[in-house]
Amino acid sequence: MKNFKLAVIQLDSQEDKKLNLEKTEAFIREARANGADMVALPEVFNVIDKSKTPAENIPDGESTQLLIKLAKELGLYIHGGSIGEENPDGDKRYNTTVFIDPNGEILAKYRKLHLFDIDMPDGTKKRESDRIAPGQEIVSVETDLANIGLTICYDLRFPELFRTLALNGAELIFVPANFTMPTGKDHWEALLRARAIENTVYIAAPGQIGTKTGNNPSFGSSMIIDPWGTVIARASEREEVIYADIDAAYLQRVRQLIPCLQNRRSDVYSLEEVK
Repeated sequence: MKNFKLAVIQLDSQEDKKLNLEKTEAFIREARANGADMVALPEVFNVIDKSKTPAENIPDGESTQLLIKLAKELGLYIHGGSIGEENPDGDKRYNTTVFIDPNGEILAKYRKLHLFDIDMPDGTKKRESDRIAPGQEIVSVETDLANIGLTICYDLRFPELFRTLALNGAELIFVPANFTMPTGKDHWEALLRARAIENTVYIAAPGQIGTKTGNNPSFGSSMIIDPWGTVIARASEREEVIYADIDAAYLQRVRQLIPCLQNRRSDVYSLEEVK
């Protein structure tokens, strides 16, 4: 791992895809002008109404092509939040992120694993799986700056995914999200800090703000958290870029002080035994 400057972009994406992409490009250029080496976007940065807007092909769709162009032109890493990806095997799209290097190459693609399916006390059913297909692969990628782990939104509630990423070498884990207000105010920061602390990793969590389709307010509060669990950058209630210096020596110091990854009792339990 090396020291580098990370930028996290908070957006209020709506149904106007063209405007969303214009704002995304402007913020990425701003981040690079301010010295960022790596930039991260929120979930569904390109368009908020995933069910009505056609899904895109990766890598040929306009959203991914824009990120590829900017990464190559500006010479920086771009974490592509997430977009609705075409599914060649069915009608349900994937919720997918890409990670792009300064040469414009897609180093990794991750499809959201965990889908939000619940039965409400009043009998109402909410099924993300009615419109989204789940991914099947845990994804991390080694770069010349850090080992990067990829997750999306609801994945945050599944600590075994984050532990697996950490055991696979992740030093920085991304959590692009569109958390809603009710759960966001109570759970967002607590869960993000827990994932950072228990795995001694940096966490970068770019979020959405604003009221979305169906009058659903997004929580925002995008943040960057260090391996001790300290919030070292936090967005205000507006669209903006926040920054933090990622410190390789500090990560190693925390892992020496709290060697929980080494102290695991894999002779007694393992991730495979979790039912």
